[in-house]
Amino acid sequence: MQMQEDMIRTIEQHVRDTAAEIGRDALSARLVAALRKVPRDRFVPRGEERFAFSDSPLPIGHGQTISQPFIVALMTELIDPQPGHRVLEVGSGSGYQAAILAELVSEVYGIEIVSALARRAADLLRELGYDNATVKAGDGWHGWPEHAPFDGIVVTAAGVGVPEPLKQQLRIGGKLVLPVEDGAGWQNLDVIERTGEKTFSTRHIIPVRFVPLTGTH
Repeated sequence: MQMQEDMIRTIEQHVRDTAAEIGRDALSARLVAALRKVPRDRFVPRGEERFAFSDSPLPIGHGQTISQPFIVALMTELIDPQPGHRVLEVGSGSGYQAAILAELVSEVYGIEIVSALARRAADLLRELGYDNATVKAGDGWHGWPEHAPFDGIVVTAAGVGVPEPLKQQLRIGGKLVLPVEDGAGWQNLDVIERTGEKTFSTRHIIPVRFVPLTGTH
């Protein structure tokens, strides 16, 4: 599909433009194949399909959005997904990020705080044949300890600070990618790697704008 190819080219150009900040100048071939395979137009509301392959976020209802394709690709790339990995996604929304991840890793566990969106995402992922992706309704701040440890965690909503439960559910060597507010209204995309039983390293990537992380925390 030409629109999908145009989207991928735009993403690849953004990667080249931000190479100094993100630490790479190209996406992995596996990720490009996943972007080419997953039908993003299935994950947007009816009537919005013509905008599905633009490199921009789109509203999906309940005050939530499907993330900009470049940001989906970047966050996926930053956790370095491998075929045997188990990945947690917090803020599954439409399920698009989970579908991309499901193309790249063995197990994907998604949590979405809006029950209606969680049901819709789970149904669509099942319909598209992603049997290795599970989405449930819940507060992702607390993670999903029953399936921990995770090789990668992706958080697609911003809060002040980093949820401690998510850090503790990382495998040593695993990476947590999330937007973090600085308390003054700005957000930055961070990569937190677990380097030991009690040690973590943090790398700041680029400024971003995400919907707020909500929940009882």
